[in-house]
Amino acid sequence: MQRRSSGSSEDSADASLRASRPRGQLRRNDTASSARHSHDIRQSDRPRNSGTRSPSTRSRRPSSNVNWKLSNSRDASVEKDDPNSPPVLATGSPDGPLNQGERMAAWKARSRQPRPRSPWAISLVTLFASVTGLALLFAVLYSSAALHCDRKGCRMSWMSPSYAKFHDFDTEHTRFASKYSLYLYREQGLDNGPKIKGIPVLFVPGNAGSYKQIRSIASESSRYFHDILQHDTAALNGGVRNLDFFTVDFNEDFTAFHGQTMLDQAEYLNEAIRYILSLYLDPKISERDPDLPDPSSVIVLGHSMGGIVARTMFIMQNYQPNSVNTIVTMSAPHARPPVTFDPQIVSIYQDINDYWRHAYLRKSPNGNPLEHVTLVSIAGGGLDTVVPSDYAGLESIAPETHGFTVFTSTIPNVWTSMDHQAITWCDQFRKVIVRALYDVVDNREKSQTKRRAERMKAFKKWFLTGMESFTEKTLPATQPNTLLTIGDDATDIVAQGERLVLRKLGLDRRSKVHLLPIPTSEASEGKKFTLLSDGRLDQSGEDGRLEVLFCSAYPMEITQPSLPLSVNIDLSSGSERPTKMACKNAALDVVTLPASTRDTENPFFKDSKWRIPPFSYLEYDIKDIAGYDFVAVIDKTGSPMSGWLVAEFTDTVKTHLTRHISLRRLIAFGLSLHFPASRPMMTEVKIPSVQSSLLAYNLKIGGLTCGERKQLFTPLVRQYLSEPYESKYFVNARDVEISLHGVSPYVPPPLKSTRFDEGLSLQFWTDPTCDSNISIYLTVDLMGSLGKLYMRYRTIFASFPLLVVALVLRKQFRVYDSTGVFIPFSESLDSCLKQSLPMLLLSMTLLSLSMGQSSSTRSPGPWLWRNSTTAVDFVRNDLLVGTSDPFFWFLIPMIGIICVGACITLHYIVLVLTWIIGTVYSWISVRPVIQRQEKRRALPPAFTPSSPRRRLITTGVLLFFVSTVVPYQFAYVVACLVQLNTTARAHRFARETPSPANTNFSNYVHSIFLLMVWILPINLPTLVVWIRNLTVHWFTPFSSHHNVLSILPFILLVETLTTGKMVPPVASRLRHVTNVMFFGIAIYAAIYGVSYAYMLHYLVNLAAAWLVAIHSTSDSWTLSGISSIFDDEPAEDRKQGKDP
Repeated sequence: MQRRSSGSSEDSADASLRASRPRGQLRRNDTASSARHSHDIRQSDRPRNSGTRSPSTRSRRPSSNVNWKLSNSRDASVEKDDPNSPPVLATGSPDGPLNQGERMAAWKARSRQPRPRSPWAISLVTLFASVTGLALLFAVLYSSAALHCDRKGCRMSWMSPSYAKFHDFDTEHTRFASKYSLYLYREQGLDNGPKIKGIPVLFVPGNAGSYKQIRSIASESSRYFHDILQHDTAALNGGVRNLDFFTVDFNEDFTAFHGQTMLDQAEYLNEAIRYILSLYLDPKISERDPDLPDPSSVIVLGHSMGGIVARTMFIMQNYQPNSVNTIVTMSAPHARPPVTFDPQIVSIYQDINDYWRHAYLRKSPNGNPLEHVTLVSIAGGGLDTVVPSDYAGLESIAPETHGFTVFTSTIPNVWTSMDHQAITWCDQFRKVIVRALYDVVDNREKSQTKRRAERMKAFKKWFLTGMESFTEKTLPATQPNTLLTIGDDATDIVAQGERLVLRKLGLDRRSKVHLLPIPTSEASEGKKFTLLSDGRLDQSGEDGRLEVLFCSAYPMEITQPSLPLSVNIDLSSGSERPTKMACKNAALDVVTLPASTRDTENPFFKDSKWRIPPFSYLEYDIKDIAGYDFVAVIDKTGSPMSGWLVAEFTDTVKTHLTRHISLRRLIAFGLSLHFPASRPMMTEVKIPSVQSSLLAYNLKIGGLTCGERKQLFTPLVRQYLSEPYESKYFVNARDVEISLHGVSPYVPPPLKSTRFDEGLSLQFWTDPTCDSNISIYLTVDLMGSLGKLYMRYRTIFASFPLLVVALVLRKQFRVYDSTGVFIPFSESLDSCLKQSLPMLLLSMTLLSLSMGQSSSTRSPGPWLWRNSTTAVDFVRNDLLVGTSDPFFWFLIPMIGIICVGACITLHYIVLVLTWIIGTVYSWISVRPVIQRQEKRRALPPAFTPSSPRRRLITTGVLLFFVSTVVPYQFAYVVACLVQLNTTARAHRFARETPSPANTNFSNYVHSIFLLMVWILPINLPTLVVWIRNLTVHWFTPFSSHHNVLSILPFILLVETLTTGKMVPPVASRLRHVTNVMFFGIAIYAAIYGVSYAYMLHYLVNLAAAWLVAIHSTSDSWTLSGISSIFDDEPAEDRKQGKDP
């Protein structure tokens, strides 16, 4: 490797550093000849100084080619001429002084050399780009915090917790007994001590979660069984027993940051489940009925990363087959890891997702190890700012027959988003999840649960709205059980095609039945029956206010057998010719909707607010009720009271509308809809183009007036997606903010390709009795959409800034290798903003567009409906910004500009920090005035490095600890601190003793430190896990993160820079290696940085190794030089001898 001379003199041990070039040296046209010329100049200097050489600069015998004493060029100090020495013509040739023409050429050459600006300086281009980037960043943060934010609606829960620890679950059962613990939850006053007699449920906490987080759900379970279920004979006969909640104490481990911790927890859980199942065989602890089968499986309830650990159990070697068949997770990132800083956690995610996908690919159910496993993922929605709810989706992992994803805002009687912690204690949510768990258990089975199909049906009943397209109505499957007898005076028959409207109940002061004729088969095609009421609909045998029946003529002929009808409703009132009908009750198919009145503000209610009963809604396709003659609405109230009901038959063509509009047109012009006065009660509008989770929308409803007539209810709006199951309700709707979790960046595509017409659907319930038109206007909220970028792209700051820093360093080295001047970071960034950075961002944008085009060309044809993972590329969204939608082409330039602002901000933060540290260091090292005056006459070297032997020992000890005890991330943090100190010292000396050499070195170490700082977030999480293990006295070293080669180049580079040694410029073709290396880091950071961020450390580590190799070329290596490291006497003293 050929080097350019740095212009320093290495004649003596105490000679000060010259400038980066010899004073007056000509600018080279030929690299090799210039290097030789510089060498000749240094050789010509020696005779001139020999006559008046001071003792410190006496000649010494030439040593071997190794000079283990640091050269003065490493000191980054300014040369001061010896006053006793004659002047030296640094620009003279070896043969004699320069003539007038040569001096003029040398002056012109020096004037053409680039002069680095101050590191504090900033150009207008850089300033504009930085201000724009910071403004965009502020807009994103502001929008995320203040715009399109879901309202908090969780009610507080109360409990009386106690925990029984299993001390017998010790090292004989698991090697993690000293680190983790197993507890049994007991509700004080209800549960009988540590005895177990129910059905086992295991709670797994998440990242930094506590085992006590189960207390809210477990308390509700105990109270619900004690107050209700134990008195329900039918439930007890059906196999319902109380739930025994076990919980695991992981000492609040940081599971999301460390893959080995995930594996340790999964291994511990398998051992814990084996131990829990053995407890039910121990008569000292178990009080189960001996006639019942012994439990063979445990229900697992996981929060956050605990849900991922639960799925990891299946790929562990100690997993006991069929020990888990039901998993319910809350806010768990199933689709992809929340951060990709650890290579092992990325690998684990890939392993478990591939295992689950391939298991469901098997044609034979007997060969599927997950055939009997049900998996339900519950997401918190927009309020969860810890884990993006997009990552909770199971569409790419499990088929609809085995699992689904639902949002808490969808769940009936919950109807609110929840933050990451609230989902474990929210009162209305815990009631639903407890009832769902009791609905799937059956202690008569060995698995303690019902069959998989029954479990899936029960979960969908409790967690979904009941309006999904696949929802099975109970009405067709049941037998008539009610005999309705009516007379003429208590019957109101609504004309065919008319709407039934009850504005008040009990006006006749007696029970009355209203009959709606069901259209005949000839006129019923494409029709639908809908009913909405503000009151609860009674089930068979209940004595309430309203009951809805579907009736047909009761067989009166002798030839027709009588049906066994258990309920008799006689409203004939002594009529001479009463009419009898056999009816079915429709209460089981009622859909609960949040009440929408002038007094309601939210679909939920809080503790301090009065609860308005929800609406009851029925919806049937005509094919489901084609075998009946009438819909009978029975008003049971005997006196006038408030209440209303609306029922009608409508055409599906009028109630279900589809609007095809592109996103570009939607942004430019919006979407306008007009509903006439003769509209149906419910209208649904589907917009297929609205699928992305990166956009927010505003919906305005106007024109609805009722005049003098009292309005029955205010507009109620429901937005929903088919997959995942996300619904949001807006009551008393006028201005609605719409955001969704649809197609999201970096989320794998679903197992089953979606239909082309899937998208956002909006359902409008409006009062049809108001004789007025309704106008609806949907627009894209651009400012609100910026906030959606925060949760989806916040981890991009661990990768994309490296694109900017790598390009800046690439430019700095290119200039340095050409001119010998290492320009400041801001100056290099200014140059990149004018050429390389825009070109790279443009190239990445074109690459993203080409990827979107290639993916769209594969979608048509038979691939659209193929339900096979072999036809799905699950990693196609891992690249760039995680989406192949060409509409979002602007994301790459936008993120690039934001990262420019972040980089320049960090640049100035480091400048301020190093200035402060340097100033403090100067104050600490203040000497008396006399010493300072002497210092002005003879400045010591700027850097006084420790001896090579000491540095070698320090490096060796650190590497030894890395290979045995501490993770290499610890050494990296130490290296960053050392580099910060080096940067502060370099800035101080460049400020106090300005010279080109000092400025070069200061700019160099500053840029290297910025590069290391942007790598720091990738290494900190693992270090946090290690420190956490130390706090819980777990001293077992990690099985990973002890690779010495992962940190050795950083340590060597940082140690080299502590000596003040400037990297020599590279004149040969090898300089292109530096160029290609930093350009490759920039490319990788842009394409793979988010999905595989851990690789950035290794790539920068490789670049550090290359810089160490360049540094090493400034020294020669011989055995005599190496042996001098181990001598106590400094090499310079030994070579110079004693003073006379």
